[in-house]
Amino acid sequence: MSGVLPLFLFGQNPPKPYGVLPSERQLRWHEMEMYCLIHYTPTTFQNKEWGYGDADPHIFNPRNFNADQIAKAAASAGFKGLISVAKHHDGFCLWPTKTTSYSVASSLYKEGRGDMVREFMDATHAHGMKFGVYLSAWDRNDTRYGTPAYADAYREQLTELMTQYGELFTSWHDGANGGDGYYGGRNEKRIIDRTTYYDWFGKTWPIVRKHQPMAMIFSDVGPDMRWVGNEHGSAAETSWATITPKSKDGKKPVPGVVDESNLPTGDRGGEQWIPAECDVPQRPGWFYHPEQDQQVKTPNQLFDIYLKSVGRGANMNLGLAPMPDGYLHENDVKSLAAFGQKVEQTFKKNLAGGAKIVASNVRGKAKIFAASNLLDADRYSYYASEDNVHNPVLEIQLQEETTFDIIRLRENIKLGQRLDSVVVEEHKNGRWQVLARATSIGANRLIKLDHPVTARKLKLKLYAPVAPALSDFALFKEYDEPFKFEREAQAKVKVTRTGFDLVTAGADQAVDGKSETFASLPKSEDGLVFKLNKAVSSIGYLPRQDGQKEGMVTKFVIYVSSDNIQWRPLRQGELSNIQANPIEQFVSFGTPIQEGYIKFVPKETIGTTFTVAEFNLYQ
Repeated sequence: MSGVLPLFLFGQNPPKPYGVLPSERQLRWHEMEMYCLIHYTPTTFQNKEWGYGDADPHIFNPRNFNADQIAKAAASAGFKGLISVAKHHDGFCLWPTKTTSYSVASSLYKEGRGDMVREFMDATHAHGMKFGVYLSAWDRNDTRYGTPAYADAYREQLTELMTQYGELFTSWHDGANGGDGYYGGRNEKRIIDRTTYYDWFGKTWPIVRKHQPMAMIFSDVGPDMRWVGNEHGSAAETSWATITPKSKDGKKPVPGVVDESNLPTGDRGGEQWIPAECDVPQRPGWFYHPEQDQQVKTPNQLFDIYLKSVGRGANMNLGLAPMPDGYLHENDVKSLAAFGQKVEQTFKKNLAGGAKIVASNVRGKAKIFAASNLLDADRYSYYASEDNVHNPVLEIQLQEETTFDIIRLRENIKLGQRLDSVVVEEHKNGRWQVLARATSIGANRLIKLDHPVTARKLKLKLYAPVAPALSDFALFKEYDEPFKFEREAQAKVKVTRTGFDLVTAGADQAVDGKSETFASLPKSEDGLVFKLNKAVSSIGYLPRQDGQKEGMVTKFVIYVSSDNIQWRPLRQGELSNIQANPIEQFVSFGTPIQEGYIKFVPKETIGTTFTVAEFNLYQ
């Protein structure tokens, strides 16, 4: 039988893999599609977006912490995993670590005998989801930060998390490293060499690989999944799972030191399989702020994010923000449940089921590569053409006239990301017309049509540099989920333009009510001055919304005056994470300012100017 294939294998030679391939843990991650990230630390009790590291651990004492309520809400939305922010930049650890006293063990919660990471883990598993952890590399509390001793302690913390909380699906690390902090009371700025300090590839991430070999490591450069380059939850229209991380300033790409220009899109034919993760908070901010209770994303907004993340081959990571009492606000819970219902009802039935599909070419004319594989429930069974047929055409005859507005395509990514693009046509008025186009199919591609289409005959044209290996073709109609918050939260009341005068010349665009415009001013102690005509209790700063960062304020001082001559400081602070998540941030005055003048002075900005899209004053 030398040189002769057995009869049962005749014509069943599979296509050779193309390009770099996903690992087994990456395959399992692609199948998850959605999970959540939970931010809950002393920062929650301070109504801040980033903690400074100076909070007394005694303020961390939720009256009714309920990990089960949080996990149940996430599961109701169809999420497949939860990630506990075990330590954020404030340095407070939610588990009783041996590496620092700044932890839940020093709090009043359960008289210092609590372990909130374990409670999150137990609740996550109880609701059938996978568990993961986030461990901030930056620590604004630890007096050792910036020395080799802290880097060693960080790796000890990582080892504790990797060995004490069962099987983990991810170890999550972001690029925020170094800057102003409390640092044991020193209140100073510390800068570290991000390329060498943590020794990510040599000492730190090997801890994850050793103890949790199936855990996906996240950072802006991977190595298993990459940041998508924004916190809006959307990948680019073309977003490849493959990428070649770019160096920044000639340095090796590591968390916080990477050229971000290709993160949203990836690279066709990139050197590594590092698909995108789209992280986005359910509210404007990652931490709970009561003034955002009316800004919880609706089910339709979450579904749009799903289409632009999962539907573009990425995964969706939704940030949940428990209230200080230790559970999710009713608006968050209600929106999650309705989103889950919308996803379930939209995708519960493939409207192309039972269709007849005729391919212009079938590999070896074998059933194992037949076009009928596109309609089964197996995302790894697939249709394939002969090696020399790179652009096959499939004609699809539906069982009846069918109305749909979502087209789903998947490749068998075990053989690589092979397709360059596809074109979908419909047979209408006796001729074929282009209905949709798409690129970067990969693990999952959802094409949302501008409006519902009713058709019986469709044509799918595939374009690839090798024989395609398409595993799925499906049609769906978006489910209309009726939704309304039962009780709308009380919104902040803006002061109208008659309630104040703008004193600073050349800053009219800062108060024109248009978020798309912005004022650009010199960065100086002159700042921006308002004369008050009625009481004001807080101010909101909205950074420019055009995608640029120049002039965004990161630190500020607010002064008050009765005569616009003598000034006294009222509030100072930072506008955290404003580059990645440019939302409106609020500064409360405590006691309302009844009259006189307010001056907002930028102490630090990105670049050399001071820009603002809108300043809003609130009663």
